[in-house]
Amino acid sequence: MAQNLKKKTESATREQRLETYQPLSGMVVPRFAGISTFMRLPYLAPTRAPGEIDIAILGIPFDGATTNRPGTRLGPRQVRDASSLMRLVNYGTLVAPYDLCACADVGDVPVNPIDVQDTLRRIEAEVTYLYQGGVTPLSIGGDHIISYPILRALASKSGPMGMIHVDAHSDTGDTYFGGQKLTHGTPFRRAIEDGVLDPRRMVQIGIRGHMYSADEREWALDQGIRIIDMEEVAEKGIPYAIAEARRVVGMESTYFTFDIDSIDPAFAPGTGTPEIGGFTSREALQLVRGFRHLNLVGADMVEVSPPLDQSGGTALVGASIAFELLCLLAEARVERTSKETRLNVV
Repeated sequence: MAQNLKKKTESATREQRLETYQPLSGMVVPRFAGISTFMRLPYLAPTRAPGEIDIAILGIPFDGATTNRPGTRLGPRQVRDASSLMRLVNYGTLVAPYDLCACADVGDVPVNPIDVQDTLRRIEAEVTYLYQGGVTPLSIGGDHIISYPILRALASKSGPMGMIHVDAHSDTGDTYFGGQKLTHGTPFRRAIEDGVLDPRRMVQIGIRGHMYSADEREWALDQGIRIIDMEEVAEKGIPYAIAEARRVVGMESTYFTFDIDSIDPAFAPGTGTPEIGGFTSREALQLVRGFRHLNLVGADMVEVSPPLDQSGGTALVGASIAFELLCLLAEARVERTSKETRLNVV
């Protein structure tokens, strides 16, 4: 009887949390009004997140590791504004993330705009606190270096990550400008070297950008990374890319990182290193939606640079991808929790 009462209490608490952490309705307050938060969700201080919410959306406004055009430090703010256009149910998959998980905007990581290493420590500390407290992180960048400390944070609990990486560039370079190892072009080499990213469970999709050296690609292949470059996607199709990526990452803990420059600059010009020949925005939706029912434990969307697209169109694409990632994370979390519950019962 006591156990049944505990289950009822936990169920009631969960229902209350789901009811509390809902986006502000556009039918009550117009979507152009109100305080700007990701997806119009309630704001919650990150210190209060563990035990209170399931998924935290956090901004990481940092572009101090950018080597080309800057501006992604302003990405989280404009993506927040654009995300007011997201509604409650995913049209393509019918996933309703806020019915599955309690979600909130936990604000921005307090980055140090003039110190890369200090910023990485701050990101790792905050994401570690959230993840160790049972909260799934969805991060909005910022340049792509932010993925490195996030992977370190997740691996501290779950072990080396598998990863789905959608990008124009492999970001497995070694050094820039005479020995600088921490740039937006090097995060995944650093993560592999640290042992927090398993290259045999890592797949890169849409790679097409020119390189400073062929070593960047050769090193990645030597580590066991599966590269599905844009030429292969074009030849074999997006369904093939999805199936191959799913084969590579399997059902162990996996991270999803999406660089907005994977999308053709005709659809997303506001990014630091644009590359022609990328995905259309429709193809990007199809691709991301293909990764349902995996063991996704975190995700990010990076490299939106508002000053380079004053129309706000790139931020809208970024917000739309972020919503798709939120749907994947919410569904994955519910499935993972259900599996853990069944195992505990057995």
